[in-house]
Amino acid sequence: MIRDLSLEIVRVTEAAAIASASWTGKGNKNSADGAATSAMREVFSTVPFRGTVVIGEGEMDEAPMLYIGEEVGSGTGPEFDVAVDPLEGTDIVASGRNNALSVVAIAEKGNLLHAPDMYMAKLAVGPRLAGKLSLDDSLEVTIRKAASLLQKKISELTVSILDRNRHADQIMLLRALGVKIYLLSDGDVAGAMAVAFPETGIDLHVGSGGAPEGVLAAAALRCMGGELQGRLLPENEEEHQRCQEMGIMDPSKVLGMRELVGDADIIFAATGVTSGDFLSGVKYDWGGRAQTHSVVMRAQTQTVRFIQCVHQLHEERRGSA
Repeated sequence: MIRDLSLEIVRVTEAAAIASASWTGKGNKNSADGAATSAMREVFSTVPFRGTVVIGEGEMDEAPMLYIGEEVGSGTGPEFDVAVDPLEGTDIVASGRNNALSVVAIAEKGNLLHAPDMYMAKLAVGPRLAGKLSLDDSLEVTIRKAASLLQKKISELTVSILDRNRHADQIMLLRALGVKIYLLSDGDVAGAMAVAFPETGIDLHVGSGGAPEGVLAAAALRCMGGELQGRLLPENEEEHQRCQEMGIMDPSKVLGMRELVGDADIIFAATGVTSGDFLSGVKYDWGGRAQTHSVVMRAQTQTVRFIQCVHQLHEERRGSA
């Protein structure tokens, strides 16, 4: 049954991508995010399943749509946990930069971590390094191990990391080691996923980013044979309490793939909003048409499908194809 939902889930991310792409470069991230969220929720209502949002736009009192705990789907069929990011990269779209995505992952109930909205330290790797590195090691040890395992010189490794002040020491260390660095302005999910696409040339993704985005990236990497390890980074007593309320009694513990995304089957789908490392962005052409480029994956078979689609958009349907 989960296999049959693959194309249905792609329809959801396509709609969100089309709706938000029209805001590219217009400097209004809230309108872009709102358009993506509204379109995603509308198409979700046609999908034949019973879903519960476990990672979404925020708590019920913070988000009007796709909030944590909201039920989505047609109300018939199997039950699934749902993780969404209607627009992963709101600032990217607002400023007209690369690597914005619309993202959805679904899994059998109880498998996706109900990640609290806080920072998470991350180590993401592709299939060649999966199971062979540890977030408990120092960054220098990790780099040296990775180079040895990949049979590369350290100077030949490429590591992606968000360009943030909190990463200044890590970036300085990577430069001292001679590693090639791919700095990300935003786009934590895309950055982590890139390690599993050989054509990107990226070997590891390190640093900290949002915990919900970590779960989404882990879902994608599980479908591709990669790995993401995470450690929650609560910054105050309120965030410590939030971890405990979600069943995470020791936030300092390294969370592996089983803790993040479970053992059951997963469907992951992403549609490019703006062009990036492995997906093209939405393109509008003559006759009111939109072209989309998506990827849909399944954990059980590790099948990865790229889908290019042309959508005929009428004015009343624009943004909800």
